[in-house]
Amino acid sequence: MTATPGHTPTIVLVGHGMVGQRFLEALAERGLTGTHRVVVLCEEPRPAYDRVHLTSYFAGKSPEDLSMTDPAFLAEHGIELRVGDPAETIDREARRVTARSGLVVEYDVLVLATGSYPFVPPVPGKDAEGCFVYRTIEDLLAIEEYAKNVTTGAVVGGGLLGLEAAGALKGLGLTSHIVEFAPRLMPVQVDEGGGAALLRTIEEMGLSVHTGVGTQEVVVGDDGAVTGMKLSDGSELATDLVVFSAGVRPRDQLARDCGLAVGERGGISVDEQCRTVTDPHVFAIGECALAADGRVYGLVAPGYEQAETAAATIARDEAAFTGADLSTKLKLLGVDVASFGDAHGTTADCLDVVYSDSRAGLYKKLVVGRDGTLLGGILVGDAEAYGTLRAFTGSVPPVSAESLVLPAGAGAPAQLGPSALPDEAVICSCHNVTKGTIRGAVTEHSCTTVPEVKKCTKAGTGCGSCVKVLGQLVTAELEASGVEVDKGLCGCFAQTREELYEIVRALRITSFRELLDRHGREGARGGEGCEVCKPTVGSIIASLAPAIGASGYVLDGEQAALQDTNDHFLANLQRNGSYSVVPRIPGGEIAPEKLIVIGEIARDFGLYTKITGGQRIDMFGARVEQLPLIWARLVDAGFESGHAYGKSLRTVKSCVGQTWCRYGVQDSVRMAIDLELRYRGLRSPHKLKSAVSGCARECAEAQSKDFGVIATSNGWNLYVGGNGGATPRHADLLAQDLSDAELVRLIDRFLMFYIRTADKLERTSTWLERIPGGLDHVRDVVVHDSLGICDELESLMRAHVAHYRDEWAETVNDPEKLARFVSFVNAPGTPDPVVGFVPERDQMKPDLPLLDIGLRRPSQDDLLEGSTRR
Repeated sequence: MTATPGHTPTIVLVGHGMVGQRFLEALAERGLTGTHRVVVLCEEPRPAYDRVHLTSYFAGKSPEDLSMTDPAFLAEHGIELRVGDPAETIDREARRVTARSGLVVEYDVLVLATGSYPFVPPVPGKDAEGCFVYRTIEDLLAIEEYAKNVTTGAVVGGGLLGLEAAGALKGLGLTSHIVEFAPRLMPVQVDEGGGAALLRTIEEMGLSVHTGVGTQEVVVGDDGAVTGMKLSDGSELATDLVVFSAGVRPRDQLARDCGLAVGERGGISVDEQCRTVTDPHVFAIGECALAADGRVYGLVAPGYEQAETAAATIARDEAAFTGADLSTKLKLLGVDVASFGDAHGTTADCLDVVYSDSRAGLYKKLVVGRDGTLLGGILVGDAEAYGTLRAFTGSVPPVSAESLVLPAGAGAPAQLGPSALPDEAVICSCHNVTKGTIRGAVTEHSCTTVPEVKKCTKAGTGCGSCVKVLGQLVTAELEASGVEVDKGLCGCFAQTREELYEIVRALRITSFRELLDRHGREGARGGEGCEVCKPTVGSIIASLAPAIGASGYVLDGEQAALQDTNDHFLANLQRNGSYSVVPRIPGGEIAPEKLIVIGEIARDFGLYTKITGGQRIDMFGARVEQLPLIWARLVDAGFESGHAYGKSLRTVKSCVGQTWCRYGVQDSVRMAIDLELRYRGLRSPHKLKSAVSGCARECAEAQSKDFGVIATSNGWNLYVGGNGGATPRHADLLAQDLSDAELVRLIDRFLMFYIRTADKLERTSTWLERIPGGLDHVRDVVVHDSLGICDELESLMRAHVAHYRDEWAETVNDPEKLARFVSFVNAPGTPDPVVGFVPERDQMKPDLPLLDIGLRRPSQDDLLEGSTRR
């Protein structure tokens, strides 16, 4: 079959990945889709998808969620996309491409965007059953299916994709290993210090890391399946599944076969216009191209620049690709990792400014010149400042490098806002968008929101790492232009959360309906609210319930309809539709009899049990109809809800203190129990965590909590605004050497002031940095009563303590409330058949079905070059 181009010039694109799709968009932007026929030959069975976020498939995203191709875009521009039909031969003399289906297309311009293929080391056993690569959605489907019947997996390669693959295996319930030939993880992006911080954090997650060793052989059993690996240091590793993620190679075989020049180590040789050096009618972009600077770029941002350069050249506009910024920011296994500029300090006479906290998993290094010019840097554990620091690269920041690496709470860190950036600073490296361009989108193109600026400039539509800075710039530019920025809670309320709190408190409003009808936006009154305002107002009413005369029970009346899934069932929803149950264990102290009760309940209901980081025992796998039965037994044994599902106090951790420890100077367990029982059930803008350490050795890690207490020989020191998790922050010292009564009084005030003034879903750490005046202002209000509201704050807390009721006990004693705990309203006795489990390590784990993506199953011919899927 031959397609006749006629008089209309034809552009053929071979490959439809992220870079290929960007090329199509660039053609459309320049009007070329209106003057040319555009044919796309795609090897995979689906259009372009977001390969950068491929691992999010295991977090619940579907292939449709990952898709980057809007069918309406293709239709509007008349683009002929043929999926599952790759190019097989190119006749450059006749300018003709033949696809696998037999389709022959004559071209005026041919663009190769064939990407790369995974490199699989040539070791014995690499093709055995149980060996995979990690590159496409099909690879993920195959790994997911095979992992159902194995217990251990190993990833060969500790780079970006290797760590993501290891995280995916861990998420599938496998004991996971990472084997990296280099002496550290992510050797290209981070240095020795960054690699060490990353290693500690990953090992704490339960993954085993083997660095400085290579894979010499994949051991295969009699049935042809993987049973282990032999490493270069002579050790052996037992594993049932192997994922090769040891780098990629350019897919240039099609170019080689038709006589195009390729580099010594691969890659189609192109000039600065991305035109092949062999044939002016053929272009190459993305990972298959060897750029004019002699480099094959494996990141999406340079690929986008090449796509735009090729499109501009085809349109006879001036454009050149001479190199690209290799800065990257990723979240690997929940850990922020970023590098930018001259991250490894190769510039002559450069200096390093380093901050390292091994306990918190933090490592920050800035490389600066002798004149103070910021040359590059590495951030591990906290990459919050990446967008701003990268934008300053190549210039002298207005503050010292030392202040830029200090974490919040560890001194006086510099707060560099958008106004400090020069207009030529690149904000979005994926699309090379500067601050000046973003400002122009607001001032010249009348963009007033981040989505509008994204559409206008493409900033923030690539990897997404610049979106936060983008939002700050848009807001700052609008305010500078005198435009009133809508800071309302949502489309239903023009007020902030803080303003709504004051309205509810002052007017004693006890229902969402009344608040919306009286104080909502004109168009929202009489409506149902939205998913932002309903839980937010529900939390406000719950936190003020005793003071305004409302019910504090979140499942009472209208309140029940305001709750999200977790609060709606007083338990945490898990991946397979089951729930977890976490009883409160104040201070982490528990009697043997209660331990036995938990064990018996877990055994009788077949629950998975795990000790949490908050010194509690979590029971997973309860069906919704089992929840009241489990709660009833726990309540009878003296337990109550641990509120693990709510935006409220979670735990108050403790060490054993002076009662047992020879270093302890105060009774930390007693204080932790007192505090947890006082603040249990306190609804707040976000979850609250606390800890009490019995001495300065800080075994309870109090300085990483929303409010933490450390014993001194003279009493207690109170720290506030700490945070662990993805963005760690050291807590700040609020007051010291406090008596028991003084400590409780200040915590009462601090918590109620936070609840009163914080934004929705704002942790105390973020709130403390955002609130005008920061810690000094909070200290003035809470310690010195500068606003004269401390009596009121204390009164609100006393009311909460006096009116506390256990939500589990309230529920099991109310037949009407029990009726909601069913899988199917019309068949209350029927359990959800989708919720299933399989055994693992003497317990059980969710039996997660393979996701049906609604597309044909791939045949052997669909496998990408270099694939080892079995």
